[in-house]
Amino acid sequence: MKTEAIPNQYDGPQKPVKKLGDGGYFSLDYAGSNDAAEIDAGIRETIKGIRLSILAMGIGLAKIKARGLYVDLHFRSMAKYIESLCEEYQMERSGLHNWLYIGEAWLKYRKDLEKIGFSDEDGPTKLPYVDRALALYQKKDVFRAVKDMSLRQFISFSRGEAPATREESGIQVRGNQVYIGDRLAVTLDKGLDPKTRAYLEGIIVEAGEALEAGEVILPVRLYDEEEMRRFKRVAEKLKKELRMKR
Repeated sequence: MKTEAIPNQYDGPQKPVKKLGDGGYFSLDYAGSNDAAEIDAGIRETIKGIRLSILAMGIGLAKIKARGLYVDLHFRSMAKYIESLCEEYQMERSGLHNWLYIGEAWLKYRKDLEKIGFSDEDGPTKLPYVDRALALYQKKDVFRAVKDMSLRQFISFSRGEAPATREESGIQVRGNQVYIGDRLAVTLDKGLDPKTRAYLEGIIVEAGEALEAGEVILPVRLYDEEEMRRFKRVAEKLKKELRMKR
């Protein structure tokens, strides 16, 4: 009996591949690349992965709440379950609640969303605004809009406002200047230290986006970052309660 030698082709351990459920595989190796096209492709694939993850986590949270599965996990309420996740993974409650709202909207309107072919690429963060839009428009118009519009446009649409076009909207920081659309709004001193400059840019951008959306900003001075985090948790909860009553 003749036997053939099998060449040893082992060339070292393979890097683990990241998996996103049914969304396939993706690699984070692009972060170490210096090739523009490779980095851009990697960023785009990661964004798709993040969106898919948000939708999946939202649906999971919604199922746990709707079916009372938190009891099986030894929690007295959904709030206690979310609180435990926040503490374990050092997350803001507002983030997990947003994912929950996304999941609840998906489960509630699943048939309508599947009918229009809505997927994670269409932006799951639009889903919490579907209820508000349905109070103003016909169902077919709402689900066409949630498929085709950007997040900012759909939020405006859900309020009964004419959605801003791409040319009319956009807050941009160019060097030391902040533009609202094509208009120069603020010029920052180039001598500012990076931390102060980033802080002021953040405030200016938030203010510009609020103006575009027809919202208002309430300046609040807080003692330190710890006080800010505690205030933010309470403020986000109150804001959601107020908006649900509108």
